[in-house]
Amino acid sequence: MSWLIFAIVFWLAAWALNSWLAKAHGSERWARFLIPALFGLTILILWEGLVLGLKISPVILPAPSQIAASFAASTDILREDFMQTILKGALSGYLIGCGAAVVVAILIDRSPFLQRGLLPIGNFVAALPIVGIAPILVMWFGFDWQSKAAVVVVMVFFPVLVNMVAGLAATDALQRDLMATYSASYWQGLFKMRLPAAMPFLFNGLKIATTLALIGAIVAEFFGSPTRGMGFRISTAVGQLDLPLVWSEITVAALAGSGFYGLVALIEKLVTFWHPSQRART
Repeated sequence: MSWLIFAIVFWLAAWALNSWLAKAHGSERWARFLIPALFGLTILILWEGLVLGLKISPVILPAPSQIAASFAASTDILREDFMQTILKGALSGYLIGCGAAVVVAILIDRSPFLQRGLLPIGNFVAALPIVGIAPILVMWFGFDWQSKAAVVVVMVFFPVLVNMVAGLAATDALQRDLMATYSASYWQGLFKMRLPAAMPFLFNGLKIATTLALIGAIVAEFFGSPTRGMGFRISTAVGQLDLPLVWSEITVAALAGSGFYGLVALIEKLVTFWHPSQRART
């Protein structure tokens, strides 16, 4: 009971501190980093205290200190899994899928037939469950990173495609008529007017695809993988009841996904600095 009372009091005190910081200094740059850092630190301390105080088994829920010890002892394994899953499977599939989606979106923009024929099929394929697609692609492309990249391509292609097609159609009739008045060709209008207007839509799709790429690569490894990779390590560690290692892999995946998303968001800010949404943030 004492641990429960301590947890409640600690949570309320941390909540009050963060609320005060958000109200008093929420608009300042340092507070934007300090407030989420304090919130995360609060959760970790509360997690540690509850696991140790209630004597929860590491098989059920390891404490953050146990996860940190496993992380430190498994850096070589985690590095190898990161290279296999993130850099080979997720990143290559992301680049191929997103690049293909942009090219196909431009083709769809030029062809009414593709607009009516391909987009409905794309919506259908995007709704297919990953657990149904992954085993098939593993059988087609083998057990190495190529099959994981193929799964990622399928997962990221259609979200980026739909956003890009919407972005290319975002210009209004007055803008298109103005380009026609200047006798601009299709490609001149595309590169000087419609692609810049589509950038906010494109980056929305790219940011969504960052998380989908990571999920797709890890899930695909559950259906066949060489003796390395995050999905392979998670499945084998669960079988061995090594939950601290599982949480270490989850930590690496979360950090990689956050960094990947942040990088795309930074590129978006540099590319679409003119957009009202970016000006409002600054």
